[in-house]
Amino acid sequence: MTKDNPQLPHHYKSIQQRYPNVSAALEDLGTAVREAGPIDIKTGHLIQLAGAAGIRSEGSVHSHTRRAIEAGATPEEIKHAVLLLTSTIGFPTVAAALSWVDEELERS
Repeated sequence: MTKDNPQLPHHYKSIQQRYPNVSAALEDLGTAVREAGPIDIKTGHLIQLAGAAGIRSEGSVHSHTRRAIEAGATPEEIKHAVLLLTSTIGFPTVAAALSWVDEELERS
């Protein structure tokens, strides 16, 4: 369970503590959607990373970068997953997402 993950941002941990039922429901939803189909965990996190980049969600980019690494993705796969979005979401958004990916990769 991610609750004990020391890498989580303080604000996220604070929300988990204030709203434990909501946090648990989100955890359960995440589990349910991962188990709903044939996509492996690593690919799933790369897909979620791409979605997070597309909506410019810095926290989610960090989170799914960490989770993709934990699931066996290489730094090159992670960067490529974001770079592939260039013609879809534009270079400035990709550049921002890559900076967030790089921050996370430097921590790991």
